[in-house]
Amino acid sequence: MSAPAAAVTALVPGVPALLPSYASLEDPVADLRAACRSAVGELGPRVRVLASGPSGLRVGAALVADAGASVVDAGETGVLVVGNGSAKRTEKAPGHLDERAAGFDAALRTSFAGIDPVLAAELWADAACLGDLPPLAAADVRYDDAPFGVQYWVAVWA
Repeated sequence: MSAPAAAVTALVPGVPALLPSYASLEDPVADLRAACRSAVGELGPRVRVLASGPSGLRVGAALVADAGASVVDAGETGVLVVGNGSAKRTEKAPGHLDERAAGFDAALRTSFAGIDPVLAAELWADAACLGDLPPLAAADVRYDDAPFGVQYWVAVWA
């Protein structure tokens, strides 16, 4: 699931609230949605989407379509990686609080390489699609927060 070196790569979370069917008059993820639109808009007209599962692929495809681009398997102008950090940052998180979550996400900020797949699974993180990304320090990070107790990043690597 590695991205080609020549293409622009973006990371967005696979949160279903980004799907058009969840949009409402009062958008609970407006800042996140704006950051995602900005990042996906830089990927060009042909985007390859990499995600850990069907929900992430669905979110990625919706974001690509919203940007007026097409999802492709080859010949991409950009790569969209859809994945989250841990989903156990608070008591109200989907996975409830796990004291290891904040440290795990802090380590991911330094390097996505070498993610412990067992710990990632225990913390409900998308390790499979994040492992090949460069460090966030090398990216233009546009969103870094844990609303709903789930760590979301939006970043672009040129």
